[in-house]
Amino acid sequence: MTSRTRKLIGAVTMLTFVVIYALFAMVLAVHTAMKVESGVLRFVIFAALGLGWALPMMPLIKWMEKRD
Repeated sequence: MTSRTRKLIGAVTMLTFVVIYALFAMVLAVHTAMKVESGVLRFVIFAALGLGWALPMMPLIKWMEKRD
């Protein structure tokens, strides 16, 4: 498989995952973070949800960048 094909497949997969993850994160934020009184804890929840997509995407990004 060529590098160009891997990048196309990876980009479509990543876009799909991020859209689904964003919807999931919004629902989770409404049901958890918005009910928390502590501003610090709310910040931690939002930071974790905001950065949470990167960890599952790392193997895909490494696969996309693999040489032919």
